[in-house]
Amino acid sequence: MSQDAPEPLATAETQRLTDFARACKAAARAVTLYPASHPTIVTNLGRIAQLTSPQSLAAPLKITVLANELRVDGRAPSRPDAAIGELASLLHDHLIGELTITPGGDVDSWRNFLLLLGRSTDDVRAEGGIARLWATTAGSHIELREIDYADVLRERGGLPAQWDGFLGSFLQGDGGGQEFDEEATKMLLEIAKDEQQLGELFVALESRGAEDQSAQAKASAVVRMLQSIVKTVKKAKPDEIDGVLQNLSAAVGRLSPELMVSLLAQAETATSDAAGVIGSVMSCMTPQTIAGFIARNAGAEDSSINRVAQAFHTLVQEDDQRQRLIALAHDQASSSPFGSTEGFEDVWNRVAERLLTSYSDKAYVSNTYARELSSTRTQAVTIDQVNDDPPDRVSAWLATVATSELRKLDLSLLLDLLVIEQEDGRWGTLMRPVVALLEDLMLVGDFDAAASLLTLIIEASKPDYSKERRQHALIAIDMLVSGSMMRHIVAHVATMDDAQFDRLKAMCLSLGEEVVRPLAETISTDVSDRVRDRLSQILVAFGQAGRRQVERLKNSENPAVRRTAIMLLREFGGEEALPELTEMLRDRSPQIQREAVRAILNIGSRRAFEVLQNAITHGSTESRETIMKSLASVRDDRAAPMFGFIISHVDHKGEFLPLYLGAIEALGSLKSPDGVESLREALYRGEWWAPRRTASLRSAAAASLARIATPEALEVLEQALSAGPRGVRSAVRPHMTTARSRQKPR
Repeated sequence: MSQDAPEPLATAETQRLTDFARACKAAARAVTLYPASHPTIVTNLGRIAQLTSPQSLAAPLKITVLANELRVDGRAPSRPDAAIGELASLLHDHLIGELTITPGGDVDSWRNFLLLLGRSTDDVRAEGGIARLWATTAGSHIELREIDYADVLRERGGLPAQWDGFLGSFLQGDGGGQEFDEEATKMLLEIAKDEQQLGELFVALESRGAEDQSAQAKASAVVRMLQSIVKTVKKAKPDEIDGVLQNLSAAVGRLSPELMVSLLAQAETATSDAAGVIGSVMSCMTPQTIAGFIARNAGAEDSSINRVAQAFHTLVQEDDQRQRLIALAHDQASSSPFGSTEGFEDVWNRVAERLLTSYSDKAYVSNTYARELSSTRTQAVTIDQVNDDPPDRVSAWLATVATSELRKLDLSLLLDLLVIEQEDGRWGTLMRPVVALLEDLMLVGDFDAAASLLTLIIEASKPDYSKERRQHALIAIDMLVSGSMMRHIVAHVATMDDAQFDRLKAMCLSLGEEVVRPLAETISTDVSDRVRDRLSQILVAFGQAGRRQVERLKNSENPAVRRTAIMLLREFGGEEALPELTEMLRDRSPQIQREAVRAILNIGSRRAFEVLQNAITHGSTESRETIMKSLASVRDDRAAPMFGFIISHVDHKGEFLPLYLGAIEALGSLKSPDGVESLREALYRGEWWAPRRTASLRSAAAASLARIATPEALEVLEQALSAGPRGVRSAVRPHMTTARSRQKPR
């Protein structure tokens, strides 16, 4: 280790920092979603207060915040932890460079601080920054030092002091033609190679704008900066322009949603040079950059999500591409601090719904009017200050434009069009929006509405309609089945109640055999047991079409899927399943073997018993023991006929003696009246030349009859004691007292 590098934190200090980071990470998002009395919030805030109490923290704790790391007194933790990196990222996003914690902060103070961290970074910066807002809450147990990005950039790259002036000139409107001196040009070229520093430069430009400056004015400043950077790179190092454009596109992805929307609007109204630069930068935005833009802003307020959706629909035109990017954004968000908060999936589902069903008025609103609408956000009067209408009337108006109401209107419109449209060609043009709406409805779990729309499509696929209309309907069904339908079903099927699941099953059955293969393929993937069980119920409902798909499942490498195949064969029932179940008796997994035994017992025919007998008598020792243990573990009368079959058909000598003896004892354990006749047979069986073996078997049979203790069992014992051979009487006599005490009424 270098002599200049500080020693890492001691183990105890590292653990304290880790515990603090984990508690903060768990509570940071939860405090914005749930009331203060919620158990999760109470527990985590109490943990933070305890960790920073005077008893646990003897002196103020000074934490330095880096992009992905926290340090205490300049020393890094001795052991890395994901929670530390996630808390560092959250604090860094709010421009917190240093955090000094004074012992003694109470639960309410920590809740106020975490509420501030849970707000959108754009909103916090618009109100003057997190340090200013924290100061207004009179919070004394935490002291914040906010990052000045101009200073950071100067420290990293040695930028000249006039760089502040350059940022100011961009905001003032003079930067588009800015000429840099030799030193500034050199530093700018270095920054242009670093995606991280470029992003911080744009964040600094946005944060330094005046509070009353409109998003349109800030977007113009961003455009001027883009022009200057591109112009400088093309002039000094033209061969590096492609890489710089990639870095600029990643940096632009860190802008706020409002500024991103305004920047995209500038592309249509700016000069040809500026529009060309914006177009070049936007065309270089990768799916990861766009997904990152969505993930960072997923937890923002509704107004910001509207802007995210507007920017998203402008950047991504194809519906299929949008679905893929939202899935990619989900993965990025789930690995962030936001993803580890309680209720993340519910929040994300609402965000995804907003992104997929966002309405665009671009075709109906001119660019000039759209800019006017955007600028009114800086001059708007809040609804609370307008008292012209009573609250109940305002609430009723707002309810008419809620997402759920708009979705109902879409559904009603398409239902009406599908019914009244008589021309087959025009009817066919409705199929693409119909399938898109069906997928949206399934995405949000509204399967009742989806079923009402799907009913009309399925009806049109019947022979009563024209060939052309049937063809359009069948194509729509194929599009739905091969699309995202099954993924949406998996997302909701585990949490449905029984009535909802019955409606879903009926909908799948109405689609026909086309849905059988996707069902089987989904069952064979890594889904939860409840999801697999419910999907299997749907598959069983398809009858023979479903049975044919089980052949693929039983050969899966996943033991859980092979168990599902056995369950399905058991549900289908009948001796037709015996060949597949016989094969699975030889499975390498003992659990699979046990499930196969139970399935064969469920069939319960003589042929099924012969299959088990053959597996027992001809299988390996390990397989035989597994099958016998599986039979013994079935604690109901289904196994009794099988044990009786073993006593009647399996040799009681040699290597099969333990198997025979185990069948006798198992009948006694089950206490099934059906086993009395088989035990009577075992009681009288034996050879005079093997007295010890004979005595052992007869004693076991008598003991099992005594445990059953029905009148029929007692009658067998009484008759043996009074009229049986001497060896039988000797075996029965010790068990008569037990049998009479346990005697059961007929």
